[in-house]
Amino acid sequence: MALYLNTQGRSTLAIGICGRCSRKFPLDELMPDGNSPGLRVCKADRDNYDPYRLPARQPEKITLLHPRPDVSLATDPSGLPTEDDSYFLITEDSEGYLLP
Repeated sequence: MALYLNTQGRSTLAIGICGRCSRKFPLDELMPDGNSPGLRVCKADRDNYDPYRLPARQPEKITLLHPRPDVSLATDPSGLPTEDDSYFLITEDSEGYLLP
């Protein structure tokens, strides 16, 4: 790199050094880094925001319209209830069933 850095026509005549690559740049070309704002870096070395440093995404509040009540789905081991609340029994070999 050249020893002389032309700053003519710039808003400032100062020269800065990039915090990552240690090259000389006019001070108005250096910008704060996204993850470390105190670090002044050149355009090529500037990082985007690290997504793990951003705040956690908030969960959505979704409610269902007319939800069903929580009812136990457990069945009686001796059989299944029918519509008229009578039970049928399952045989041991599961081939057939007996009516009560």
